[in-house]
Amino acid sequence: MKQRVITAICLLSVLAVVVWKINTPVLLAAVSFISAVASWEIMTCAKVENTFIKVAGTAFSVGVQFFASGKVLEPLIKNEVWSGVVNAVPSVVYIIALVLVMLLAMLKGYAYTTFEDVSVSVFASVLVPYGFSIFIRLRDMYDNEQFGIYLIFYALICALATDTGAQLTGMAIGKHKMSPNISPKKTIEGAFGGLVFSMILNTVALVLYNKFAIVPIEKATSTVLLVCCIPVSFMGMMGDLSASVLKRNFDVKDFGKIFPGHGGVMDRMDSSLFTLPCVYSIALILKNVF
Repeated sequence: MKQRVITAICLLSVLAVVVWKINTPVLLAAVSFISAVASWEIMTCAKVENTFIKVAGTAFSVGVQFFASGKVLEPLIKNEVWSGVVNAVPSVVYIIALVLVMLLAMLKGYAYTTFEDVSVSVFASVLVPYGFSIFIRLRDMYDNEQFGIYLIFYALICALATDTGAQLTGMAIGKHKMSPNISPKKTIEGAFGGLVFSMILNTVALVLYNKFAIVPIEKATSTVLLVCCIPVSFMGMMGDLSASVLKRNFDVKDFGKIFPGHGGVMDRMDSSLFTLPCVYSIALILKNVF
């Protein structure tokens, strides 16, 4: 427990620095780091032995973040300049190139590299980093950057508050197993408690935002966000269960050990990888409709 507390304090300290400098390349550095570690963790747990594939996939996961937004390198490189680089080549071209490189690496190392290794590596190097890149995309998609930053915390609250609320409620009154074959400790009561806890925290966050923000969120947008809180939080729970299935398939307890007492990046961010795309979809609708 002492180790978990110390690690949690360190992580919160890093988070505070990232939030403080969130409009600078510090966010890029943080997202690049968690993307690289998460990709490496998945490929390692899947027992991918081809070092070239692992290194190439990890490097690609970092590169994805540099192309998430034209503003990603400001103030070092202006948006007008970097946007030209970002839009010069469609993202799918880079993905195709990565797949071809990995397939060639499979041919070269056919004795110890399988197609399953390549498939897992593409998943770890493309889908996971693109999920994390939504941190940057949300920050930069609105002219009102404060609202974009709020959406980042909205996604995180839906993930982390649901997980915490479910755990506390399950420990207190949990009796009926939600998915005993996947995660025996999760209960139906805990799931409902997590959804309620997420709704409460998101309501508090919305009230605080409207009190201190330069431009408060309009009533219609606020209503949409509060209504969507439940399905987004539910998807966060599904992300947690999906990660549990992966760990069972890989026959590991944790994805990694980079955070002593907490496991790896994927152990901490699995729910967020489901809530972030949901929130990004909501943000696109809000931007085009309201």
